[in-house]
Amino acid sequence: MSRTQRLQLDRFLPYRLSVLANVVSTAIAGAYQQRFGLTIPEWRVLAVLASTPDLSAAEVAQRTAMDKVAVSRAVSSLLRAGRLERRVAANDRRRSLLRLSPAGHRVYSQVVPFALRYECELIRPLSERERAVLDRVLRVLLGRAAEIGPVHAEGASPANRGRGQGL
Repeated sequence: MSRTQRLQLDRFLPYRLSVLANVVSTAIAGAYQQRFGLTIPEWRVLAVLASTPDLSAAEVAQRTAMDKVAVSRAVSSLLRAGRLERRVAANDRRRSLLRLSPAGHRVYSQVVPFALRYECELIRPLSERERAVLDRVLRVLLGRAAEIGPVHAEGASPANRGRGQGL
């Protein structure tokens, strides 16, 4: 990096996406906690298992892009609260599968309308066209981030190593 090259955080996309995600999560998390007794990781686990039951904790971590430890803590808390059920997979006795319990379904059904109202309020200033463009951009960026993988110490992802395309 040259001496004159500087990172402008307010223009650096990864930073801006992180700040946006944190602001939105924090705003909604207070309400989840207060009204439903859920942390952000607990809500994410419930949401994933509501749409795709019978996943392992590792599969939940993969789908949410959350740290395995955070998922493990959330799963433990939800199991203690009776919001999840765990069973052993029939085809692999070493694997446990998670699903919402009736109490978990009740909480999920209460949170969903609240979450959807929040989303509507958040995107209200956007036109239909802007919403479609935003959706496409997010899908493309998510796919590209998965494709290029993690950045390593030398600044290049495995897909770009040797091509001079670091961050």
